[in-house]
Amino acid sequence: MSESAPSAADLTLYDPFDGMRFGPGACFLCGTPTTPPQDTVPVFADWLMDRYQLRERPIKLLDLRIVTYQELRIACCARCRTRHVEPLEAHVEAVSRQGVRGFRELDEQTLFLWLGKMFYGILVTELINQQNPLAMPQYPLAENAQMLRRFQAFFQPLQALRVPMSYDDFVPASLFVLETEATHDELPFEYDDDLSTLTFSIKLDEAVLIACLVDNGIIGQAMRRVDADARRPLHPVQVAEFKARVYYAAYLLNVVPDYFARALKPGDREVIIDSFIDDVTGTIFNPWDNSAYAQSLLEMWKRWQIPLERIVADPSRPLSYLYDAHDQPRQLPAYPVADE
Repeated sequence: MSESAPSAADLTLYDPFDGMRFGPGACFLCGTPTTPPQDTVPVFADWLMDRYQLRERPIKLLDLRIVTYQELRIACCARCRTRHVEPLEAHVEAVSRQGVRGFRELDEQTLFLWLGKMFYGILVTELINQQNPLAMPQYPLAENAQMLRRFQAFFQPLQALRVPMSYDDFVPASLFVLETEATHDELPFEYDDDLSTLTFSIKLDEAVLIACLVDNGIIGQAMRRVDADARRPLHPVQVAEFKARVYYAAYLLNVVPDYFARALKPGDREVIIDSFIDDVTGTIFNPWDNSAYAQSLLEMWKRWQIPLERIVADPSRPLSYLYDAHDQPRQLPAYPVADE
């Protein structure tokens, strides 16, 4: 039996920015009125929290309040939960059991939607908390016009989680799947983000997933060579350097894509999204600055306590563990390196 054609409601996009409906009273996917706490889904799926013992683990938000992973939830109606969110989580859970190979074989849209759902939950939680903050963040998200514009753009392709959708000649995000060398890897789970650039990373055993969620794949194109060179088991300090490059590139990115849904015709079974980037300035990235990039490395290398003066010992060439002095992929059997 063929699958029934989607209804007009199934193909209707939702705009939570009309009235800024991001609180607990409206489903994040369709806007249906919801009643907390039953009409919610966890930001980090139950299977993820169970596998990595995250439920009681604390996480610090931007306004300095401490919550546990299990407290992070977003509003979701029963229909969207059972028809869209839970099937996505079940699919990714099965894929995750194949490790790095499973994530690399996963189609880009599914990976984007899974990562995007988590990121959405974190960002909305932060925005809601900043309406009544425990402590005022140094850089409030609600006052970041560029971030809000990126967020609004990001929500368009994210609706493929509910609305049958295809993207015409573009991918919404730059997605990277790295592999850590198990013998040097001591952290089964790790999560970090940069909300202002819609960039984050999540580590699940040997698989490290890194995403810039609204760049139309521009950073992925810019990092083609680095990504190809990194498709091997890496020491965690090398993974941290790769992340520093992605996060800094996202900071330099000077464009925000616009997305447009094509008008529906009778018989259409999906929404087709076109994208446009206003490149009138001709500047996709702001200029690279080694001293600013070094700060990104310093942040990502905190675990190894690598000092800034060592990172910038040669100001024209910040320290690298991904590449050697001849700009060739560097093998790093151990850290610290014996000759340093």
